[in-house]
Amino acid sequence: MTISPEGGRVLGCLVEKQLTTPQQYPLTLNALSLACSQATNREPIMTLDGYETERALDELKALHLVRFVLPSHGKSVTRYRHVLDEAFGLDSPRAALLAVLLLRGSQTAGELRARTGRMAEFTSVGDVHAELEVLADQPQPLARLLPRRPGQKEDRWQQLLATESGTTEGSPSAAGEIATEPSRQDVGDEVVEHGIIEHGARSEPSDADRSRPSLEDRVESLASEMAALQDQIAELTTSLDALRHSLGE
Repeated sequence: MTISPEGGRVLGCLVEKQLTTPQQYPLTLNALSLACSQATNREPIMTLDGYETERALDELKALHLVRFVLPSHGKSVTRYRHVLDEAFGLDSPRAALLAVLLLRGSQTAGELRARTGRMAEFTSVGDVHAELEVLADQPQPLARLLPRRPGQKEDRWQQLLATESGTTEGSPSAAGEIATEPSRQDVGDEVVEHGIIEHGARSEPSDADRSRPSLEDRVESLASEMAALQDQIAELTTSLDALRHSLGE
């Protein structure tokens, strides 16, 4: 089973929003399209309109990875939820790792630990490695360790569920690896990487740094809240139209 890049983006967004904003989940088509097209925490950036998002949802439904939640209990629009965890027997930490790999391409275990902070808690990079190895050992492998490229100091992991944009099926994403390579700046014999100075070995961010919401997280949260408000307005408008109709207006 290999899904399209658009299907991978939709699936990753559904997992992400379930774990980060459960009060807004399952997602409407509008909220899901906005999540897929946001500019933060995505690599590469995609712009999916409603039609493209619906087509990806149909693909995922045919593969039994997504369910459609029909309107009920005051809801006027169809919503969408993933069943990735049920399909592959994944707990939340493993689903979170797979979601970030789907959304941001190949990454190191350290990057994955930092970027899953809002979805799951890993006490060490070693814990991330252990969970990635579980994903790699599935009957259908969901992740793999990439061969180390020239100049790379750390191993990188890639998801195997979706074809990555700009690659052929099953091949590593060279563009994704370049785009997600950490920005580095030499300072004497030290290196600044993601704002962390390392001397010899990489230093881990403190618990306070990991728990502090980043600008990207705040922007993402505001975008989710805006999408939820738009959905609520649409549902209220539908309910008001139905009330007017029943009153003969």
